[in-house]
Amino acid sequence: MYSGDPVNKYTKHAALLKVMGHPVRLHILDMLRRGETCVCHIERLLGKRQAYISQQLMVLRDAGLVESRKDGLQVFYSLVDEQAAEVLDLLYGAHDSSGLEILEGCTCPACSTVLIAEIG
Repeated sequence: MYSGDPVNKYTKHAALLKVMGHPVRLHILDMLRRGETCVCHIERLLGKRQAYISQQLMVLRDAGLVESRKDGLQVFYSLVDEQAAEVLDLLYGAHDSSGLEILEGCTCPACSTVLIAEIG
């Protein structure tokens, strides 16, 4: 049972839902449930400009839902908030463990590795 201040509990949950209450941010979070993803992969899958994707990722990062790491020119994001993951599980069911969707023409490391393996 929750023993803390109920106002704080509801305030915290409302803030989480407010951040998640945007279709593109929901889609990004759903992608990140499958594993770490680079910005170019998110951009390609959603068909949105990099600047727009970066804005949405900044909101998610500022809220503490995602973390980023840089590897050369690539920036990778991962979902780090367990409550957000639980909300996504309630909305969309448990994610499959198949990993990222491989996108034709995507030059991200995940897609490039699979394409090289298929060719070789």
